[in-house]
Amino acid sequence: MTDSSNTHQGESQSISNISPAAVVFPEVKVLLFDFDGTIADTRKVAHGILNDMSKEFGFQQLPEEHLENARDMGTREFIRHLGISRWRIPSIARRGLELLHERMDQVNPIEGMPEVLAELHGRGHRIGILTSNSEANVNEFLKRHDLPYFYFVRTSSKLFGKAREMRRLIRAEGVAPGEILYVGDETRDIEAAQDSSLRMAAVTWGYNSAAALAALNPEHLLKSPSELLGVKSPCTNP
Repeated sequence: MTDSSNTHQGESQSISNISPAAVVFPEVKVLLFDFDGTIADTRKVAHGILNDMSKEFGFQQLPEEHLENARDMGTREFIRHLGISRWRIPSIARRGLELLHERMDQVNPIEGMPEVLAELHGRGHRIGILTSNSEANVNEFLKRHDLPYFYFVRTSSKLFGKAREMRRLIRAEGVAPGEILYVGDETRDIEAAQDSSLRMAAVTWGYNSAAALAALNPEHLLKSPSELLGVKSPCTNP
């Protein structure tokens, strides 16, 4: 929900100049990414949309000076903080995606992420996306920024529906839950991965703060996209 334009200065560099990743991951067969806040820096645009919708749906606005405090809140706590009724969530989510579609040209990749994705794809990893955003928004973004690295894009129509989609993905890919690493930036991502027994790498450059993420004990807590290079290549012998 904040602009991360200054957060990763110098991160966007060639892979050859990125320091070796300090994080070492177990071998996985599928790298599964969240989209908003993890690959795409939608936070500034989403903040504007949120405040625009507050007038339409009658919930509280989020002042800019409260953005960092909001990052410490879990998704459910944040919804309560804004005074949003649970029954209004589907309507608000649909409207938010419509407004985001109109503003996708304002959304850029997280700095350093395109280079990391290119390297992971070049190593032979099977990479996909699981998001609460729309497939149309994701595909427009991937095309605009020339990111042809994903084998599939799966979406969850419900804000808290990712666990169900993860279980469907496990069946579709024919892999064990422990052979999928989910990379996401929100507390609800961690909850969904834990509920589905997926491995989890929580990233600190997105919607939730490092403290909020760490409180849920994800398997990995990453501070930079380059740390994802610690994922073992499927083509590498033990």
